Amino acid sequence: MPLNWFSVPTVKADDEDELVDPQAALREKCHGKAHIESLYNKYQECNDRVNGRSKTTETCVEELFDYVAELDHCVAHNLFSNLK
Repeated sequence: MPLNWFSVPTVKADDEDELVDPQAALREKCHGKAHIESLYNKYQECNDRVNGRSKTTETCVEELFDYVAELDHCVAHNLFSNLK
């Protein structure tokens, strides 16, 4: 008989309930806000500019961080109230 030093917790979902990620739904909703959409457009413009050049040291990290930070800030207002 093997000795079990620890037990692994398991989580089982109800068959009737389809699991939906509330963060994905909130991100989609927040992406529609004008200021977040403008940050996304700035990121896309930068990405297109960088991809259009063969030799460049420019990256779009700043634009990406600005967009993701603002998107996550918007999502954070409602995310935890939607968790079960």
